[in-house]
Amino acid sequence: MITRQDCEVRDQEDPLFELRHQFDLPPGINYLDGNSLGVLPRATAARVQEVIAREWGMDLIKSWNTAGWIDLPRKVGNKIARLVGAGPDELVTADSTSVNLYKVLHAAAQISKADAPGRRVIVSERSNFPTDLYIAESVARQHGFTLKLVDTVDEIPAALNAELAILMLTEVNYRTGYRHDMKALTAASHAAGALVIWDLAHSAGALPVDLKGADADFAVGCGYKYLNGGPGAPAFVWSHPRHAERFWQPLSGWMGHAAPFQFTPDYRPAAGITRYQCGTPAILALSALECGVDTLLAAEPMGGMDALRKKSVALTEAFIALAEARCGEQGVRLSSPRDANQRGSQVCLSLAAPLHEAGYAVVKALIARGVIGDYRAGDPQRLDEFPHILRFGFTPLYTRFVDVWDAIEHLHQVLQTEEWREPRFNQQDAVT
Repeated sequence: MITRQDCEVRDQEDPLFELRHQFDLPPGINYLDGNSLGVLPRATAARVQEVIAREWGMDLIKSWNTAGWIDLPRKVGNKIARLVGAGPDELVTADSTSVNLYKVLHAAAQISKADAPGRRVIVSERSNFPTDLYIAESVARQHGFTLKLVDTVDEIPAALNAELAILMLTEVNYRTGYRHDMKALTAASHAAGALVIWDLAHSAGALPVDLKGADADFAVGCGYKYLNGGPGAPAFVWSHPRHAERFWQPLSGWMGHAAPFQFTPDYRPAAGITRYQCGTPAILALSALECGVDTLLAAEPMGGMDALRKKSVALTEAFIALAEARCGEQGVRLSSPRDANQRGSQVCLSLAAPLHEAGYAVVKALIARGVIGDYRAGDPQRLDEFPHILRFGFTPLYTRFVDVWDAIEHLHQVLQTEEWREPRFNQQDAVT
């Protein structure tokens, strides 16, 4: 079995280890929740303070020009594009993931109705992140489409039929960490005559993404997870250039206008991806997001996303091996794919009966010990298929191999001592 000394050696030999110093990591905290909220980059506080004190405080409205505020959505978007295989000026930062998904779903529905009017089905996974399903349900109703949800990955091929208009998937499933084959599924969908929308919330900044190489149609993604942009950071939206100018996006705000400062009463959409902006950009949040994206770009001289992915696989493999060796007899089960090629940068564990309802309390007990993961409730009627999940994210920029070892040791102790039974760990918080 892997020892803590083995992990210390791997950290010493890790060429990416120096990137950890880009972050303010609280002492005594073993943070394995970067898939929900990334750690604060050290550069962020100073940069945001500069925007507040000098650009806003001293230069005031002039900073839209002198500090380049007006260009930030495209500037930060071009940096993210380097991480997800998009071209220059094809991706823009704006709004939230939910809002951007609404934009591209609406655009895809319009394209489908124009090119293949007989198609009226949007397909996604029942286990997709709920906001994606809620937005898809709304768009389906507006356009006279039907939202069809598949229960398993194996059901997707049969759904790629003559009725399909849009396949909408999150590349890395938030519950299980399952990683879809973007290129293969996009090709199969196109062969069936359908469009594909990818949510990159759990893949952008965590693993290599190649939107253009996969010939994807649309993509959206999150700024506050692996991109380290801070709570509520702006999201991003991408359209393949062949689609970008075919239709208006539905939220035709002034920042998506071809000439917003001409203040004309009629709307003329801007060229390309710029039309996917809507209202005034959030400059403080965008400035923080840029700092977060820069922490990932710092890895480019060391191999970039390929190097980060290699370390991510090593971290998750070590975590799985230790979890099964130390906690398998205590009922811990792997709920993520065992094959690293089918797994994102997270590992999900579940507890076998009679402990299958104890997951929330176990996670709270771990948090009290300084090991930060999170919990996602399953389906009480179908726990064999959709169990309660103890979820752990691995961010190669700052997660160490000793963090993996320590986390499993704490998990072993929480289960062995039944510490999770304490009443304080069984009180439900608003956010899990």
